[in-house]
Amino acid sequence: MGSVRVGEDGAVPYGRPLRVALDGDGTVIAKARQLAAGFLTQMQADHGLHVSQRALDLTQLVVSELVTNARKYAPGPILLNLRITGATVEVEVWDSDPVLPVARAADAGRVGQHGLEIVMAVAQSFEARREPVGKRITARITLTDDPSGSHTGCPPP
Repeated sequence: MGSVRVGEDGAVPYGRPLRVALDGDGTVIAKARQLAAGFLTQMQADHGLHVSQRALDLTQLVVSELVTNARKYAPGPILLNLRITGATVEVEVWDSDPVLPVARAADAGRVGQHGLEIVMAVAQSFEARREPVGKRITARITLTDDPSGSHTGCPPP
């Protein structure tokens, strides 16, 4: 019997992860969103995994924001990794720029540059770490709707 690799958080990965290198052309963001939706849809079809519409939408949003930032601030390729770990989808984006992103203070008058704030608001967890080359950003999104309502920012009923 083979061994099962356990994630850093102790959760066992589920199914086959998606790992893809994206070039920097203008279609990369839309392609990344399509890959994320296809990955979750395939996990549902192949493994009967429950993925809420909210989780599908948030995953596409997070992928879009992280790939947009990588494309905007880092030269070279972008690596997108998606995997199911426990009850979450893990979205990981690597790029060649070693500078870690910093969320800016809320400013309703600011136009743009809200991507990291959005990701941090909708993800169950968020991590940014330097690599020997570049950086790796990881966000985890819960696959099912949160019955407490806490994902909406509203208190539970």
